[in-house]
Amino acid sequence: MLIPWQASIDVFRQVLGRHGVEPAAVTNVEAAWCAFAEFLQLEIGGIESTPESEADGFIVQWGRQSWSDNRPILAFTRQLAVVDVGDRADPHWQPELWQLDFEMTFDDGPRLIDLDSLDVQDTGFRFAPIGPLRAAALADARAEAQRHAPVRAAWITTPASSSLSFECVS
Repeated sequence: MLIPWQASIDVFRQVLGRHGVEPAAVTNVEAAWCAFAEFLQLEIGGIESTPESEADGFIVQWGRQSWSDNRPILAFTRQLAVVDVGDRADPHWQPELWQLDFEMTFDDGPRLIDLDSLDVQDTGFRFAPIGPLRAAALADARAEAQRHAPVRAAWITTPASSSLSFECVS
């Protein structure tokens, strides 16, 4: 089933619900990850569709951000390069980058204190195609994130809050 890019957030909410996750009140990060992994295997319409493109990717990020009152965060993000917007006849036309961002914020605790002082703050974007290659990229990204003790601690901690957004970032 091809999902219209504009419906991405609604479809992800449905997937979260099937995994018992409330977008605004996550109690289980692992269940949220499983929902995110399932969502990443769904085809999105309205994006660049060449296999070698970087039109559909994901990243896992962690650290502290000013918008979270400098509290620890863990975020799962899917990025789409949307091509069915704007005037494609314009010689300067570019696809719009949209990000579906699922962010979980944590209360400070001794195991999360160093989350922002790690030498890396994310897994880097992964653009593997949907299917077995994307499943392998998801497993690799999770393993990379889990190499860091504060990220592992966040993964098993109940978030203080969570939010889901879908917005243009370009």
